[in-house]
Amino acid sequence: MTRPGKQLKKRNAKTAWIVTGVIVLSVLACVVIYREPGSGTALAGSPDAMNPAHPGADSGNTPDLSTKKTMPATQQATFVPTIPNKESAPGNPPAGMAWIPGGEFSMGAQGMAGMNEVGMNATRDSSPIHRTYVDGFYIDKTDVTNAEFTRFVRATGYVTVAERKPDAKDYPGASPENLVAGSVVFAPPDHPVPLNNHFQWWTYIPGANWRHPDGPQSSIIGKDNYPVVHIAYEDAEAYARWAGKRIPTESEWEFAARGGLSGKPYVWGDEFRPKGKWMANTFEGHFPDSNSGDDGYTATSPVEKFPPNGYGLYDMAGNVWQWTSDWYRPDYYTQLAAQGIAYNPLGPTTAYDPTEPGHSKKVQRGGSFLCTDQYCSRYMVGTRGKGDVDTGTNHLGFRCVMTKQEWQARYGQSKNQTMARNNNP
Repeated sequence: MTRPGKQLKKRNAKTAWIVTGVIVLSVLACVVIYREPGSGTALAGSPDAMNPAHPGADSGNTPDLSTKKTMPATQQATFVPTIPNKESAPGNPPAGMAWIPGGEFSMGAQGMAGMNEVGMNATRDSSPIHRTYVDGFYIDKTDVTNAEFTRFVRATGYVTVAERKPDAKDYPGASPENLVAGSVVFAPPDHPVPLNNHFQWWTYIPGANWRHPDGPQSSIIGKDNYPVVHIAYEDAEAYARWAGKRIPTESEWEFAARGGLSGKPYVWGDEFRPKGKWMANTFEGHFPDSNSGDDGYTATSPVEKFPPNGYGLYDMAGNVWQWTSDWYRPDYYTQLAAQGIAYNPLGPTTAYDPTEPGHSKKVQRGGSFLCTDQYCSRYMVGTRGKGDVDTGTNHLGFRCVMTKQEWQARYGQSKNQTMARNNNP
């Protein structure tokens, strides 16, 4: 689920400075921490519970959940079939990765007949539908897990953004006791609340980070196969470099997520629960105070617990948001559509969010365990989330890709050397 949103007023000086210290999250009912130029930070929309496109967040229009009004499908360019490349993979896929053929496809999202207002809001920065071409690539079958990230940290000594004490020079006037490392955690209220104040369900917790996802008393022991969270964009990039990979572009991510299907609202097809089966880890019950856990989980779930898509990829909808390398602009698809077919687009050269100008935001995809049609519906495959690059939360992770060229550089050379030795004993 994804989420966007509007700047929030400081609840109190201490909380404001703490939130300022982390300043950084992507998608349908999500959270993102935004830095306010020239001052502190404000907790704003994010991929799952606070997206500027979400009602009750940046729009300022809290949806009336008692009388969900349906809206007609938007009139715009339509989806046409995907044309996959016929070129085969350059070699055996790296461990835990799948080959994606690439090709030409229809990218974006549009409203469906009968979709409620919240669902419609999720598609507004994901149009118009436009044709895009991407080369073939490898992609991680799952989100990067705690076990994988642990190996990276042990090998490099890397310290994530959430584990670093904020630099006093970045927060003039802040009390030293408030400049503490930490991150933002979903903390549901014990009663129904209006959906126009994100502080009702998000809280900054000193000591929260990837090792302690719910705060200093929590742990990832026994959760090796869960997606790593509280990951800022630079954390994801650092891991990718170490692994000989990179963060996917938005177009690569969407091509992979669609699994060969064209124009379907979900990565698995047309129905949210085909034959009553749960297909993703999302929010059930009454948002944000009561998650029934009908799908088996009330927070993150282990990877590979829900069915894979047509390319064998897990959790391309729900569980945790995923970073892409594209800067966020709500008008970017209009720019791409004007090109006819966009070839291997890398995203706009600068970020721009009209609700928070000056914030450096990247696109996030896939939604999270907090996605719900009561507040956001960015578990729909073509929809977009966004988040400040220096912020992670407990519902944001990532996965990596590797191009043919990157595969050749990492694996092809040793293969060629082995062949040369065999031919020249």
